[in-house]
Amino acid sequence: MNWRINIILLLLITSACKHDNANNLSEAKTTYLIEANELKIIAQQQNIKIIDFRKKEIYESEHILGAINLWRTDIEDSSYAYPGIMASKTQIETLFGKLGIKTDDTIIIYDDNGLCEASRLWWILQNYDFKNIKLLHGGITEWKANNGEVTTQIPEVNTAVFKLTKKSKMPYYVSKEQVLKALSNNTVILDTRSDDEFSGKRQKKGATKGGRIPGSVHIDWVGAINYNGDMRFKSIKDLEIIYSKLNIKKNEPIILYCHSGVRSAHTTFVLTQLLGYKNVKNYDGSWTEWSYFNDLPIEKDNITI
Repeated sequence: MNWRINIILLLLITSACKHDNANNLSEAKTTYLIEANELKIIAQQQNIKIIDFRKKEIYESEHILGAINLWRTDIEDSSYAYPGIMASKTQIETLFGKLGIKTDDTIIIYDDNGLCEASRLWWILQNYDFKNIKLLHGGITEWKANNGEVTTQIPEVNTAVFKLTKKSKMPYYVSKEQVLKALSNNTVILDTRSDDEFSGKRQKKGATKGGRIPGSVHIDWVGAINYNGDMRFKSIKDLEIIYSKLNIKKNEPIILYCHSGVRSAHTTFVLTQLLGYKNVKNYDGSWTEWSYFNDLPIEKDNITI
């Protein structure tokens, strides 16, 4: 079934590329993006599983017809002393099996936050070598704008078998030990949080102290999307301008982090999938983990509040 789905999507994308795209994303390799009008055609196919990646109460108030619900806490490894670490391969396999997702299914993920939340699940699945994933560009807002059907009905699911590859390549993952080592080898460290978090003025829940990883360069993740508009990605031209200001070559090693690896997963998607950066890693534990260990170095500009 997957080859049929991929052919349909390829035809749709090819057709779309013949016309001017409002966000001009046809210039980039957007393998993992799907538009609302494309999803409407395949949404009810048996091997399509739609995941609403929002808090349960928001999902229950309105979601895409047939969508199942996941949230951040569902894909975390709770065995750590701090929150946010990505779930193990076994956890993901068990979770998806209970949700009725099969190994050969194509997963469509959406949220209502510019794909920030959805990108975290995309990032985890990429690290575990599962690539049958699409992110709904513009999220549920774009779906409704295209007259997509929404409901409050919770779909019934039957358990299934979901298996990831035995050996994961972890292409976008980096640990705190690797980050610490990178501080001495000129790797670019990008902090994708807000200005106040970067400076140390604000300490979010989950962190044990305010501040940043030494030598970090700041770029707020939100600059990549039309945050006060349709929540879609900005044009490739605009994205190139935004990130070119960092003066980073596209083959240079880059490590991203934020508070718990969610916003930085979004920037990982932007850099690798839209702009063609070749050597990008996302620090899983991010500031929540880094701040937990008193022997790890930090910088800060302001008194934390």
